[in-house]
Amino acid sequence: MYNIGICDDGENICASIENMILQYAEEKKIKTDIMLWYTGESLCNYLEQGGHLDILFLDIELFELTGVEVGSFIRNKMEDRGMQIIYISGKSSYAQKLFKTQPMDFLVKPIAAQQIHDSLELAIKILEKNTYKFEFQIGREYYYVPYGEILYFESEDRKIKIVTAHDIKEFYGKIKDLEKSLPEGFLTIHRSYVINKTHVIRYTYEMVEMDNGMSLTISKAYRKQVREKLLREG
Repeated sequence: MYNIGICDDGENICASIENMILQYAEEKKIKTDIMLWYTGESLCNYLEQGGHLDILFLDIELFELTGVEVGSFIRNKMEDRGMQIIYISGKSSYAQKLFKTQPMDFLVKPIAAQQIHDSLELAIKILEKNTYKFEFQIGREYYYVPYGEILYFESEDRKIKIVTAHDIKEFYGKIKDLEKSLPEGFLTIHRSYVINKTHVIRYTYEMVEMDNGMSLTISKAYRKQVREKLLREG
């Protein structure tokens, strides 16, 4: 079951997106619970009262509380990094402004059914991936960390650090071997760093800022590749 929200001040747009989601769910034989809001305030109230969403289609140009402010509320006040936010707008010039709220996708109105279907497919793939676990060994003991909780890996001497929002764990290994085992969504930015793109809140040509406040250097060899991937998929 996937809890999906739609927040747009246009009732017709909400209804249209809802129908597209229902069509996708029927085709893929998946269960969904769809909720609609016409203001950012009502959506935030729902979340503050303990409501949960896996995927959110969020209009940017909402009255009073904007979509960007709602996204910031979700990421910072609610500390929810797992919700897949898909912004919708009548304009196409928001990319860098939206990046800090870590959207999964950005759709420009009018929105076609295929765009909704493609976004849902990607969101579900990411949600499933975040439940998979990275396995590593310390001494004779094995440990597991969900991929979705990993901010980045850092190589130091012969050890690799696993950095999450809560702690840091270390194991012996090489970053080159690690790269081959990681799922889509992890990106090498330096010979010492592999980051989880979903935890990037800001980037420049030379660095990325993770949502724990840490700034990591992008080495010259990776700058073009990293920028292209973050712009295309971030």
